[in-house]
Amino acid sequence: MLDVIIALLPTTAAGVWFFGMPAVWTVVVCVSTCLAVEAMCRLAMKREGTIGDFSAVLTGLLLALNLPAGLPLWMAAAGSVFAIAVCKQVFGGLGYNPFTPALSARAFMLISFTGAMTTWSNPAGYESVTGATSVDAVTCATPLAVIKKGDVSQLTSLKSFLLGNIGGCIGETCAVALLIGAAYLIIRRVITWHIPVSFLATMFVFAFFKGGVPPVLHILSGGAILGACFMATDYVTSPITAKGKLVFGVGCGLLTMCIRCGGGSLCVYPDHAGALLSAD
Repeated sequence: MLDVIIALLPTTAAGVWFFGMPAVWTVVVCVSTCLAVEAMCRLAMKREGTIGDFSAVLTGLLLALNLPAGLPLWMAAAGSVFAIAVCKQVFGGLGYNPFTPALSARAFMLISFTGAMTTWSNPAGYESVTGATSVDAVTCATPLAVIKKGDVSQLTSLKSFLLGNIGGCIGETCAVALLIGAAYLIIRRVITWHIPVSFLATMFVFAFFKGGVPPVLHILSGGAILGACFMATDYVTSPITAKGKLVFGVGCGLLTMCIRCGGGSLCVYPDHAGALLSAD
């Protein structure tokens, strides 16, 4: 758990750099609420405390990184309560939960607080997804939202996607930071390459044959890297064997692309697709 927390520090730092204090407060509220709820649940169930295993900290951090900056803090707290109490402790605690608590909580929040969960802030003072600049954080569209509207030409260069100065969730925008964290986990043998590589490779191949949008754009947009490297590799809910991990990763990649391209809206605008790849 501690290794995963360490691996998430680069993308957390990037999120704070780009989104400022709203990102800080979201992380603080999610982590502290998860810790408090974990302690209260264990006490209520008259079971041994589990604060020291860092799993509640990790759940809070992962949830925060999957939320938009500026989300009302009470919503972040509500999602944290749901993650620990409903998605984890009600099943018996760590090792017994059938679903990843942070992801389940995000799904709950997306249904319960749809408007707030789909309102994004552009990083203050940095290039927006459409190439515009801003002095203050403003409401903006994420890269996937821009593509869905059908104008790939409005997207800025791949450099912005790699560095993270685009709209999105706190921890999903900086691909470089996420890949550094993933490399750390693989080197430390906390995770293996099977799920992340098969997940992202499947997305790439699917997008390549579907056409319309550069496959690399699908990899760098949204929460693909965060999901493939830090969520799908969850110890409790992911397969154990290498073959199982490969099958699981392929399934996750296919499901992701079917959701993105099910209606064709993300994959049918080829006119300006090359412009993004040719930009610096």
